[in-house]
Amino acid sequence: MLSAIRKSNPRMTSKKSIPATVISTWILYPRSASNPQRSLNALPSTGKICSKTMNETTVAPSILSSLVKASVSPTSTDANIVMPQLSTSTTMMAKEGLRCAARYAAIFFQTQKRHRPPRKSKYFCPYCHNALYRWKEQTPLTIYKCGNDHCPAFLKTLSKLNSSEKQLQKKKLSQFKLRYQYREYHFQPSSLKHSAPDKPKINLDRIHHRSDILGLVLAFHISCAITARKTAFILRNVFNVPISYQTVLNYAESAAYHCHLFNLQRKGPIDPISSADETYIKIRGKHHFVFFFISTKSLKITAYHLVDNRDVLPATIAMTEAIRTASLDQKLTVITDGNPSYAAAIHFLNALRAPLPPLTHHKVIGLQNLDEESTEFRLYKQIIERLNRTYKSHVRPTHGFNLRNGAMALTTLFVTHYNFLRPHMTLNYNVPIPLPELDSITSLQGKWMKILSMAIPSAA
Repeated sequence: MLSAIRKSNPRMTSKKSIPATVISTWILYPRSASNPQRSLNALPSTGKICSKTMNETTVAPSILSSLVKASVSPTSTDANIVMPQLSTSTTMMAKEGLRCAARYAAIFFQTQKRHRPPRKSKYFCPYCHNALYRWKEQTPLTIYKCGNDHCPAFLKTLSKLNSSEKQLQKKKLSQFKLRYQYREYHFQPSSLKHSAPDKPKINLDRIHHRSDILGLVLAFHISCAITARKTAFILRNVFNVPISYQTVLNYAESAAYHCHLFNLQRKGPIDPISSADETYIKIRGKHHFVFFFISTKSLKITAYHLVDNRDVLPATIAMTEAIRTASLDQKLTVITDGNPSYAAAIHFLNALRAPLPPLTHHKVIGLQNLDEESTEFRLYKQIIERLNRTYKSHVRPTHGFNLRNGAMALTTLFVTHYNFLRPHMTLNYNVPIPLPELDSITSLQGKWMKILSMAIPSAA
């Protein structure tokens, strides 16, 4: 038998050249009638099969006892183990090889169940209750996905595909979202700040003109949607007030700084149904967007957020401000278009409002009613579209803005005019937020000055 080993491996020229690992491997891999060279073919090329990291106690005791008996007896009754006549030195080498074989056999014979640490899954699929795995990780969010092929949600979505879509799904898998996904957003409270005008350099208490002139500037420039140049022209030639268009803009920016806090503090509770949309304006030739939220019954603007994109974070900031004054047990419904940022924002806010009633979301898609949801809630979507047209009528005469603060100032003063000064026909020509302090004032410029006198202490 040893000569057969030497013939299979020419480098072995004597008994002493046979390593213990060869003997232990030869014992561990017995020969069979169909493959007499099985033990030789199973030998690793390096001849190193022992590992110190293996556990000897995991080897079956019956296997170890049979190996030991075979190593000390010339013949063995076990037909599966073939053992040659070995000398004393070779027997010692075989015993040493058995220790190596004990470690090596742990790979093939496992008597104890492998210990696995408990799962630390954060989220589970609500349909099949399987753990979600981390699919994508970005700066603002982490996306978890359900990988179960038998998930009811996956099978239901897959069954809705037609034959052509199924063929396309095999080629372009990323174009189809068939599995359940959960988005974990990493927004910090410090990042959820509503946009606001910058602090002005001009103090309204120390302007060179009288307070009624400031009221006329806001009445013409904001309420009547007249440009700053035309407002200055009217004041110079009709009221004989020497004023420049830059002064008009400075007055508007200073008034907007104080009116912003006044708008947020005086908006009051919101209606159960709110409508949301975004419209664009141009600042230095680039598109910026204003997110508006309006209560569908009282018709008051509850949030206005100016940003340079339409991502999830701006939608979340505007929605957070819109529902800030809602009661704790109030059930809220938000009507939007197909922009996915709103759905993601609602998903994020519902996670924060865990004990409170969740926000309900309904989407109105396109200009035609092609589904039941759009047919039912299109009336509320038209309210926010009408608000966008009113806002555009005030922005369009400016032909764009040179600075972001100028756009934010005009947007803030427009909300003040819309909520507190502009009568609505659907409200029997009442304002959305009536103020008792303005009931006795008849002129528009007088109402503006009263609002500023109420807003300046709140800003301080």
